[in-house]
Amino acid sequence: MPLLLYLIVFSGILVFLLYSAIVFYSEGAKRALVITLLIASAVLAMLVLPVLIPWNEHRSVIILITMGALVVVFILNPKQNGLSWPPLQQTDERTTMFSRKELAPESEAHQQYYSHHPQHLQADKLFRSKPGLLHAQAAFYHPFGFRAAEAAFSVVKTLVPLVQGRPSGEPTHFSPSENTRFVINWTKKLGALEAGIAPMKPYHFYSHKGRGAQYGERINNNHPYGIAFTVEMAHQFLNSAPHTPIVMESAQQYLDAGSIAIQLAVFIRSCGYEATAHIDGNYEVVCPLVAKDAGLGELGRMGLLMTPRQGPRVRIAVVTTNMPLIPNKPFHDPTLTHFCRICKKCAACCPGQAIPSDHPTPLNGRIRWQINQEACYTYWCLSGTDCGRCMQVCPFSHPDNLLHNLIRFAIRHSMLFRLAAAKLDDLFYGAKPAAKSLPEWLPQKNRTIGLSDKGQ
Repeated sequence: MPLLLYLIVFSGILVFLLYSAIVFYSEGAKRALVITLLIASAVLAMLVLPVLIPWNEHRSVIILITMGALVVVFILNPKQNGLSWPPLQQTDERTTMFSRKELAPESEAHQQYYSHHPQHLQADKLFRSKPGLLHAQAAFYHPFGFRAAEAAFSVVKTLVPLVQGRPSGEPTHFSPSENTRFVINWTKKLGALEAGIAPMKPYHFYSHKGRGAQYGERINNNHPYGIAFTVEMAHQFLNSAPHTPIVMESAQQYLDAGSIAIQLAVFIRSCGYEATAHIDGNYEVVCPLVAKDAGLGELGRMGLLMTPRQGPRVRIAVVTTNMPLIPNKPFHDPTLTHFCRICKKCAACCPGQAIPSDHPTPLNGRIRWQINQEACYTYWCLSGTDCGRCMQVCPFSHPDNLLHNLIRFAIRHSMLFRLAAAKLDDLFYGAKPAAKSLPEWLPQKNRTIGLSDKGQ
């Protein structure tokens, strides 16, 4: 009986490894494929060992007990401490890089901002000395790729007049649960990956507008609910980060998220309720904070929303409203932030060296990670793309399939596996995996000017 159990266990391991090899082959992960096949060969040798040498039941028992003990040890998962929550202060959108880049030199707004924030002046002079996002002189310029991204961003701008509007007619009276069920499922039907409802708090909102005609105005949005949703970024395009395909995919998903948000807001207003869409370039909210409280994910080392199945490989949009809804429970997974403490792969691979590699530190009364947004955006302006290197290398960004979902499950449920997982990811994919080649249908004459994806 022990020998039969031994053969069943190792046959199961071999089948799993062969399945993994098929997954790695389909992903084009050659390094992972070779390593998996080598491990499978070793397991095959263990499987046929009883046939090749004299065997007794005691060997099977010893091996099975050893494997069982390892399983028991690996399922230990002591309680971990997450990041401090919620934030204590609002963010002023005027301090973000997306606002600061729009300050025209010598303008009154420019002078006023840097008189209040002189510590930002030198860093901002540096990013302004670079070509800029989607600029023809940027390092990763591609005439088709950059124009495709610009086309998507241009279409997003056409949606701006529909961001806000007046409710039409008397409110449609359904129960909060019926409203919630319809809104969540309709949002997914429109193309969202996941959706949730957050009870809006002051820290979700920017304190002041930092972009557009309302620059500097106090934000007075009193909507009690925020509908947050994600759209998925294609793994193939993310794999090319920080080269041209990443900004093509980012722009497309900002457009897709924006169109869903606008359609949802227009629908809610047609039901007689107020609704504001928060889309690229027109935010009154900090989307990752709303998404966390809507139950969609956790905040990781890189400052992005980490979702359970796609990791940071998503874009987010939000619709705030006074339609009666039932909020989700906030997402709280300290095992995920514990993995971020261990992993540090995004920090090691960041071309702009913008992601901290140390433990989270006190910031405004809360323990959290804070990226160097000036270093990050300066690299954008140098490369011409929105980089995405941190998302590309994150172990949680691997495709949403059985293999990687099992690994994510193990990360969340085993402390020892979390300790090993980052090193295993380095082993199978490389500590600093190279960017994949451009899609074959994109002309390959991608001019560069001496900038590598390892940063400068």
